[in-house]
Amino acid sequence: MNRTFRLRVLPDDLAICSLGADQPVPAWGMSGPLWSVTRTPDELSVVCAQVNVPEGVKAERNWRSLQVVGPLPFDMVGVLASLVVPLAEAGISIFALAPFETDYILVRADVLDAACEALVKAGHIMNNNQQPMDTG
Repeated sequence: MNRTFRLRVLPDDLAICSLGADQPVPAWGMSGPLWSVTRTPDELSVVCAQVNVPEGVKAERNWRSLQVVGPLPFDMVGVLASLVVPLAEAGISIFALAPFETDYILVRADVLDAACEALVKAGHIMNNNQQPMDTG
């Protein structure tokens, strides 16, 4: 089943940080337009604006975000598959975030254009002007 999604490129450079499982959630990780915190028994993972990450923090830097324009029905299946398969076929690594109403695909900044091209080739609609889209 092929689905077509509208995606918006968000403007901020992001970092994906790994902290110790027992560390508190840092204040610097909870600011900016997009941030996410996940705690597991093994680590505390923080995705946030790269500019907020202090020197010395273990982080993968220079990521950009593609937001699936939502909201998406919670029981919709195949959303991530329809996005990550064309990216995988193009050799593009991703980091996914899936909050309640939509999904975000993070790609390295240096392959953002190639990621957008792969998604358009797969039939998705890109809004590259980094402005909010009308979802109605």
